[in-house]
Amino acid sequence: MSDKRIPITRVNKFFGDEDFRLHESLGMEYLSGNLNFTLVLFRVDRSKSNVDDVYGEAAEEEIRFFPPVEFKGLVNISAPTNDSYAGGLMRYMESGNLTISVYIKELEQLGVDITYGDYIGYPEREDFIRYFTVVNDGKVVSDNAHTILGYKSFYRTIVCTPTSTNEFNGI
Repeated sequence: MSDKRIPITRVNKFFGDEDFRLHESLGMEYLSGNLNFTLVLFRVDRSKSNVDDVYGEAAEEEIRFFPPVEFKGLVNISAPTNDSYAGGLMRYMESGNLTISVYIKELEQLGVDITYGDYIGYPEREDFIRYFTVVNDGKVVSDNAHTILGYKSFYRTIVCTPTSTNEFNGI
């Protein structure tokens, strides 16, 4: 990233950097102090994981991870779906997707990034953690929904799908 910084002045008459930082800090305080959704990020260490030369995939026992990191995020779990295998009679109930809104500043303060293929643990009960894998890392945040008044982006929306215990069950 370049060392050049260009000030954002598009809505300066009504909203500036000081206002942005205030809204961001109030939101982060509400998220961590009041809601307190704590998640665990299991980042895949792609440089140490052994991948197949043909498909670029790694077997379960060949995936290496960085140490787990706890972070705060706003959680939304979709309703489960009842489906069948290839239109057959065998049905299964699948947990819904996990959608997380996380402050960009939170990730920067923790010195982590969430990327496609990482795993996230969500404590569903005191004695059970459900694991999800990241299918959309939400790195494109230039839309109006991820900004405050179109000023600057302040959060990412990360979408995850549930994993089976055969794929990932914590470290």
